[in-house]
Amino acid sequence: MTAQQTAGAFRTAAEAVNWIVHLIPFGIKPGLKRMEKLMELLDHPERRLKFIHVAGTNGKGSVCAFLTEVLKQSGYDVGTFTSPYIEKYSDRIRLNGENIPDEDLVRVVNKIKPLADEIAASELGQPTMFEVSTAVAIEYFAHVAYPDFVVWETGLGGRLDSTNVVAPILSVITNIGHDHMEILGDSIAKVAAEKAGIIKPGVPVVSAVGQPEAVEVLDRTAKEKNSTLYLLDRQFRYEALSSRENDQTFHFYSPFRNIPDLGISMNGRHQFQNAAVSVMALELLRQYYALIVEDDVLVKALKDTRWAGRMEMISQTPRILIDGAHNPEGGAVLAQALKETYTYNKLHFVMGMLSTKNHSEYLRHILPLVDTLILTEPDWHKKEDAAKLAELARTLLQEIGRTDVDVIVEPDWKAALEQVKGRTAKDDLAVVSGTLYLIGDVRSWILHQSDSEKGW
Repeated sequence: MTAQQTAGAFRTAAEAVNWIVHLIPFGIKPGLKRMEKLMELLDHPERRLKFIHVAGTNGKGSVCAFLTEVLKQSGYDVGTFTSPYIEKYSDRIRLNGENIPDEDLVRVVNKIKPLADEIAASELGQPTMFEVSTAVAIEYFAHVAYPDFVVWETGLGGRLDSTNVVAPILSVITNIGHDHMEILGDSIAKVAAEKAGIIKPGVPVVSAVGQPEAVEVLDRTAKEKNSTLYLLDRQFRYEALSSRENDQTFHFYSPFRNIPDLGISMNGRHQFQNAAVSVMALELLRQYYALIVEDDVLVKALKDTRWAGRMEMISQTPRILIDGAHNPEGGAVLAQALKETYTYNKLHFVMGMLSTKNHSEYLRHILPLVDTLILTEPDWHKKEDAAKLAELARTLLQEIGRTDVDVIVEPDWKAALEQVKGRTAKDDLAVVSGTLYLIGDVRSWILHQSDSEKGW
């Protein structure tokens, strides 16, 4: 370690994370120049790793969870990089499902900080929180953990996302929806073009994208890059067989083989699609990279997969379900699951959002189902005002002719949680939904009676 590094060295993980999190005010700066410079200064650690790059509007986290669990149970060492994290900063960088150890985090951040400072002093400017986090993950995987595969989730978009500095062995685009349109573009085709930016020359891509204009973008990009596109309902498909709480089954069909009677524990009809995309990705790894996954391991690992904060029942008395649905598509999926999968007498709904999201379309899916709506606010600098959300909800409730919904404004999320607990009788269901910044806090508070760390 150089004298410069030693002088500014962090001694604890808390100090290292504090430095990274304080880069948040630098915001999101799309573009890869700072990442490319960081990789050059680190002597290109990304070239040592096999990445499975996962992009998409919704479902990225679930697909990453399925892939990680199957690879891990098949005996491979697997690194996973996901965002935002749910409770702790180190959640986002994992080896075989275990968070990066504090001492490794400190060592890697101490290596990267002087390089980030060097870039900050140049015309490229200060690397962002997400860029530094991405570099920390790559350096940890390349020089400390040595996984066989890295399951690699994009932060935002794809083309200009920090994670796109890598050359993957397989790309996955789950779906395209109405999210981050203020950054990615104001149409499905424009958002698709950003996500398609992770398609690399000659590297196969798996996708469940459905809109014709998005499919057209993916087809065109794959053709330009000489990459084979495996599209749901074209090259592969699934057939849903049964759907009960914590138990769903489906048949899988692909060009290579068909696999009957696969089961998953994750809830919601959308998880069929996420599981099918994951199985197709694994089939391609078998074909292209001689991946060995025994069928009994595949069956068990899919069933064992869990993903925190996604339709997760975190309390039984009262029943409290948390779900990080925060855009119109997420709202539609949650509403469908509340109608088809869960049983309850009354539904009490707590919601907290960021100001950048499309709240009216989300609410249109949820409002027909609720008996109580409590609007609250996450502890986050871009939070949406609870009173403003309540005003919007009341307008939409008038439109659908519902005068029987109790609409409550409680900006303090802990107080909102106490309110919903008090209202939820034995046969009722409480749901807390919205931004993952709120979900992370609620999960930490209910399970551990502690606040979560914060950062994107």
